[in-house]
Parts: sequence; C-alpha cells; structure tokens
Amino acid sequence: MIQPKGVNLHYEVELALIIGKQVKDLDASDEKGALDAIESEKFSEPTHVLQLLTLSLGYALSIDMTARNIQNEAKKKGLPWDISKGFDTFLPMSKTIAKALIPDPHKIELYLTVNDEVRQNDSTELMLFKIPRVLSDISKVMTLEPGDIVITGTPKGVGPVVPGDIMRAGIRIDGKELEDAKIEVGVEESKGSYVFAET
Repeated sequence: MIQPKGVNLHYEVELALIIGKQVKDLDASDEKGALDAIESEKFSEPTHVLQLLTLSLGYALSIDMTARNIQNEAKKKGLPWDISKGFDTFLPMSKTIAKALIPDPHKIELYLTVNDEVRQNDSTELMLFKIPRVLSDISKVMTLEPGDIVITGTPKGVGPVVPGDIMRAGIRIDGKELEDAKIEVGVEESKGSYVFAET
C-alpha cells in the first residue's frame, strides 16, 4: 500500500461482491436476484478468459483506502472526490472466495487490525444498506457486468495509517476464520513526485 505524500490515509474494510452476470435495474426488494447476480455463470467448457475467471467468482475482502484530506477538501468545495479513492494500490483485495463458502453475506464478521491492534470488528448484519439495495441503486444508473466489483460499506472504527503500519483483515463465519479472505498489507510512503497540498 503506497501513501501519496501529503495524504491522510484511512482504511475501510469491506465485503466485495464479484458480479457473475449482467444486472440492470434490479428491484431493491429482490434478494434472490441480488444474490443470484453474485453467483458465477456456468460454462460446460470454458473457451474464453472471462469465462474461466467467472467460474471462480463470488466474494472477496477488500480494504477501501481513502485520502481523507483530499476527500474533505473536495466535499467542502462541492467537487467530485473520486481522486481520494483512485490512487494506485488503494483497493487491496483478498483471493476470490467461492460463493458457497459464504452462505449468508449478511451474517459474517469483518475485522481489520493495524499493527495487531483491532480497529474494526463487526457483523454485516449491521449494514445500513443490504446487498439488494446496493445493487439496485447502482444498476439503475449503470449496468453491472460479469467481473465488476462492488464494495458494500464498512463497520465503525475507520481511521488513519502511516508508513510502517501493517494492516491485517479477514472474515469470520460463526467464529471461524475464512482462509481465502485474509489480507496483510504494509504501508509505504510514495517515492513518486505527487504531493497533495490544500488549495
């Protein structure tokens, strides 16, 4: 994880949905349709790279990084703040997780530690917006395609990291660690020329 110079870097652990089929104009009450959208396409004999990839799709764990001071300045000025999420390395992700390993994505525990100190640790039961609502809102604006990644929100405890810190994150289901969801990411200062300064 690279921290751009002058950036106040914050972590947000989130469940990532890897879309397996096209989703357009999904109704927010359609829970089956939302979860089926995460289900992988079935190919008897994959002949295409995308087909091979979608065979393993389902979920992943992500750490959504935010350049908080850039975001705050843009918000104050009424400007778009996509740059605050868009620097290189700003979305570390785990291996893909087979859908069958997460029977109910609304009943898993997400956690994140910084230097082995627990910073985030809560159940997805506490999500403000459940997966059907998230996919509905997005798919009414833009069509989701196989291979798209949607991240779903973060538990309380968001905060800063600095160069030298080590973030570790994962998922527990009924208290049991999900091996494919584990992430370990060290933070380093950028060696690039970009330096953020408020204007």
